[in-house]
Amino acid sequence: MLIVKILLGLIGLGLVVFVHELGHFIAARLAGIDVEAFSIGWGKPILAKKIGGVEYRLGVFPIGGYCKMRGENEFEEAWKNRRDGLARDAGTFLGARPPARIFVAFAGPLFNLIFAALVFTVIWGTGFEFTTMGNRVVLVSDVFPDEDYPASRAGLKTGDRIIEINGKKVENYRDIQNLIAINAEKELRFAVLREDSGGRPQRIELLIQPEMEKSSGAGRIGVYFWADPVVESVLPDSPASRAGLLSGDRIVSVNGEPFLYSVALLKILDGGARPQVLDIKAERGGKAVSLEFSVPRDESVPLGINWRMLTYRSPGYSVFGAVGKGFSEMWDMLVISVRSLALLFRGVDLTKAVSGPVRVTYMAGEIAADSFSQSMGLGFRSTANFLALISIALAVMNLLPLPVLDGGLIVLFLIEMVRRRPLHPRFISAYQTTGIVLIGALMLFAVFGDILFLVKG
Repeated sequence: MLIVKILLGLIGLGLVVFVHELGHFIAARLAGIDVEAFSIGWGKPILAKKIGGVEYRLGVFPIGGYCKMRGENEFEEAWKNRRDGLARDAGTFLGARPPARIFVAFAGPLFNLIFAALVFTVIWGTGFEFTTMGNRVVLVSDVFPDEDYPASRAGLKTGDRIIEINGKKVENYRDIQNLIAINAEKELRFAVLREDSGGRPQRIELLIQPEMEKSSGAGRIGVYFWADPVVESVLPDSPASRAGLLSGDRIVSVNGEPFLYSVALLKILDGGARPQVLDIKAERGGKAVSLEFSVPRDESVPLGINWRMLTYRSPGYSVFGAVGKGFSEMWDMLVISVRSLALLFRGVDLTKAVSGPVRVTYMAGEIAADSFSQSMGLGFRSTANFLALISIALAVMNLLPLPVLDGGLIVLFLIEMVRRRPLHPRFISAYQTTGIVLIGALMLFAVFGDILFLVKG
């Protein structure tokens, strides 16, 4: 199964890289720059075919790729041969005017953004279903009294329904997660419905400032979803199945204490000494049943209970509507990605927040494998959505003004435009060498984080 996940991940990342390099390739041809090789993957080519003056390659290492343009490394030869100027022959990369080179450098990230927008367009055009919980919440501090979070400090209470965040309507727990995650350390206005002593809902407004989760940079306020304790399904040969729990059972009490919501089980199992047996009272078809639940000593063993969730359906949009939603979602994700970069310098645990190629490949493959195991539709949608997000992240990272990256090249060519004369090969060489060192250090750090991720996983 691991091999399948890795293969699926490599195929997905290969597609994203292909789109990026295709942008450079098409832009180079439009700018009159000769392309010597177009490769998916690095290292010695295992497949190569020359068509129309371009050698198309498949590298032995399938992560990454490149579009090799004629004369793009001319500055290295000039510096080695102690020349003060660069050969700027027609058809070479450095022989093109700076605006053309900027166009070529920008085209790769641009194609990644367009690819993401088109993927989102297809998703919104075909419609989709997703499962989540409602907008009623449980305070983490009510489950784990020793923990303190912004939600409890601001006056939110277990059982409240969050209906608006900063004026945006909230219908379910996914909406709540999405809005909180992207607003770490920003004060938000929450509108909630809270039942009074007579059971009548009262609208209350609260100001809550999400704190930043160190492992990811996402915001959190300290709430769980409220899920009524109704069993949706039970895993075969699990503690739940051996206890006799059935789909549709509503758990009423555990060890004599009322059981109002599913996450209360966390408090029972993690609070103090872990009990060996749970005395469960449940309702089944209008009748009361008593069950004895043996708790596994190993906390990593799943209990086997799947709680009943809500299914939401987003109908397919028209062509123009889907295109609008697709590009709008791409823009939103782009803004979030740019904001996330700033969080890397604000105390985030970089070993967890920064993912290298190994972890991204594994995650892509895992999402694809797990989703396809449930249904073909969910598999395609989940995988496409993840690849769109990776494509946006790739665009943002490549536009950083660092040497070697596309953004660094754009800065270099802008300097040349301002100076109105070519840069010295020594300067370009030092600039690019600095970039290689920085990117190499970042890659080593990311791979180290990947190793920790795989070992702990």
